[in-house]
Amino acid sequence: MAISMSELKKGLKIQLDGIPYKITEYQHVKPGKGAAFVRCKIKSFLNGKVIEKTFHAGDKCETPNLEQKNMQYLYDDGEMLQFMDTQNYEQIGLTHDQVGDAQNWIIDGMSVDMMFFNEKPITVEPPMTVELKIIDTPPNFKGDSQGGKKPATLESGAVVQIPFHLVEGDVIKCDTRTGEYLEKVK
Repeated sequence: MAISMSELKKGLKIQLDGIPYKITEYQHVKPGKGAAFVRCKIKSFLNGKVIEKTFHAGDKCETPNLEQKNMQYLYDDGEMLQFMDTQNYEQIGLTHDQVGDAQNWIIDGMSVDMMFFNEKPITVEPPMTVELKIIDTPPNFKGDSQGGKKPATLESGAVVQIPFHLVEGDVIKCDTRTGEYLEKVK
């Protein structure tokens, strides 16, 4: 199915030249002279590269043949990250490049959405929010209560900025899209 310029929006998945992309930024431009156009930043699902693309009236792009399956992350064997299909227990390995930044947010046993393009696994998306334990952060000092932030390393390896009152061993909720601390889990 063809997608026209007027249907483009942030988060939409499109296919150009046989490669699936996701629109990460979108800007509709109406110059004083000439026809309107859409300027987008699109991220490739295959290699993670972001490129700029301009679409003019009449330009069309295809809807990619993408399928999402819920998978369970098992372990990192050094070369690949291993995932298991929870329906048929089939194991699938993805390289570190294919998984990209998502590997900062996943731990053993966590459920993730694996993206398939033409029935081949290409990448994974972690849940929008994850609850992870703080394993390393500087200690608190007297007077460190006024709204500042300090870095913390989580059990998945991600580093986030957290309020001073949190300590090692606390479990926090983070947004995986922005990498921000949301709240302490009770």
